Amino acid sequence: MGTYDKFPSTKIEDGRLIKGWDNILTELTTDRRGNITAVECYTGIYSKNLIQIFKTLPHAIFIDTTELFKSEEEIVAMTSPFLKDDVLFGYFSNLSLSDYFDRDKLRKAQQEIIASDPKSRVIVFGPGSSAVVDTGLLVYADMPRWEIQQRMRRREVSALGVDNRQEPFSLQYKRGMFNDWKVLDREKKKIMHKVDYWLDTVKEEPKLIDRNTFIKGIEKTANKPFRVVPFFDPAPWGGQWMNEVCDLDHSVDNFGWCFDCVPEENSLLFTIDGVNFEMPSVNLIYMKSREVLGEPVEARFGQDFPIRFDLLDTMQGGNLSLQVHPYLDYAKDNFGLHYTQEESYYVLDAGEDATVYLGVKTNIDSQAMMTELRKAEKDETTPFDAEKYINILPAAKHDHYLIPAGTIHCSGKNSLVLEISATPNLYTFKLWDWGRLGLDGKPRPINIDRGERVIRWERDTSYVTDELVNRFEQVSSGDGWTEERTGLHETQFIETRRHTFTKAVKHDTGSSVNVLNLVEGEEIIVESPDGAFEPLVVHYAETFIVPASVGEYSIRPFGRSAGKKCMTIKATVRH
Repeated sequence: MGTYDKFPSTKIEDGRLIKGWDNILTELTTDRRGNITAVECYTGIYSKNLIQIFKTLPHAIFIDTTELFKSEEEIVAMTSPFLKDDVLFGYFSNLSLSDYFDRDKLRKAQQEIIASDPKSRVIVFGPGSSAVVDTGLLVYADMPRWEIQQRMRRREVSALGVDNRQEPFSLQYKRGMFNDWKVLDREKKKIMHKVDYWLDTVKEEPKLIDRNTFIKGIEKTANKPFRVVPFFDPAPWGGQWMNEVCDLDHSVDNFGWCFDCVPEENSLLFTIDGVNFEMPSVNLIYMKSREVLGEPVEARFGQDFPIRFDLLDTMQGGNLSLQVHPYLDYAKDNFGLHYTQEESYYVLDAGEDATVYLGVKTNIDSQAMMTELRKAEKDETTPFDAEKYINILPAAKHDHYLIPAGTIHCSGKNSLVLEISATPNLYTFKLWDWGRLGLDGKPRPINIDRGERVIRWERDTSYVTDELVNRFEQVSSGDGWTEERTGLHETQFIETRRHTFTKAVKHDTGSSVNVLNLVEGEEIIVESPDGAFEPLVVHYAETFIVPASVGEYSIRPFGRSAGKKCMTIKATVRH
């Protein structure tokens, strides 16, 4: 069994957690801060169940905000410019939650509340509840995006104002990503400092924490190294490495992904009296963006967390799809992005026959290549000859391949890759998927037309070997350690450094959030030189985040790795 921790958390001393519906309802019944209780909701909660539960609270009026929304037809028309006709891609919405309300319905509900007995409780439940009327007590029923996606796949939850449960998962996810989550996050940012209670209904037993406990957890996490909760997903090309190393569910055929630093979708756990409270980790960024990201990074990216780490497992699996990411102008014009998916592959482990596909071969006929890709897409009996057009490079443990936008690439079979990238995580244009089907038994979407518009044909063999493969440069060393610059490419805003050490290494965040992974060694410990934060023990292959506010910190081999060689890879944002 591996040592990989799948449920990292921040422990909160003197916190207050209420669990179970009976205790939660008793708490809310006795907390009478005014007569109006608002239960603000994110998508993905089981709304019908929660409505029935909250209706058991004594009340004179109960209002479901979704009944005050415009009709579903009006909402579909209002959101269609952002969702477009593409099966995968849309344009980020600029709508607000107020745009969803029917003015007449809202006015009537507000008049009903004003006319009610001020001694009787009014409950307003649903998205936008705190905007319907000034509230005395504000509860937020939150939901992490990864759990939302699982519920979408099971067709258990509807979108914001639209019942789309019967649509394919890709369309549900697209509506969430490009519209619903943008709309709800805008509202959350405005009100989260006023929330009195946060409600966790991810697992079967609900949990409630009060504002003081929430703030304690946020403050503590923003000023210490921490990990978000990783999540794992099968893939058509998935392998077996993570199944063993991370001790996953062996009844699942494979796991292709481990998302262990994507704060928009990961969860954050607070442990209070031995019980875990789960919420979206992006709440931390919304509350403490300057402390976590650093002022220069916040000035550039706002409240977006710009660095993503994930693991790609093809051990005993297959090649990833042959793909390309858009450069910035294309991403801005077509999707409303202000930065694009730049990335690199750091090889955490590799079999003897592991490879990476990277860039085009020198002097190929680009038109002939695109013609063959289109033929392969239309006729699965005519496979695309990748070896004819694409550089296929041997991949060994600790190799680092840089992948600036516009570079054709994919990880080959029999490797475990740590993908280090900028955050936008949907903007992959698949050119060829090796003639296989997705896990749903259907062909995965291919984006040859989009891909052709962004391919950098000058990224040929000589360019790849000179600029994109193992650009290691030693920049510093000391007693028992060395530091190497490993990239990324000069066109990319992420800087990566690799440390090899048998003794303690001093680090400094340098006004940027630091994201690290232990790429060799069983255990390390992350410590403060002045005891400003509790030490964090990190295990092999685990990703951890060091907020910019931490400043100086050190890392040394620990436990079973004491005195042995360890290696970390660290990513920061270049200033």
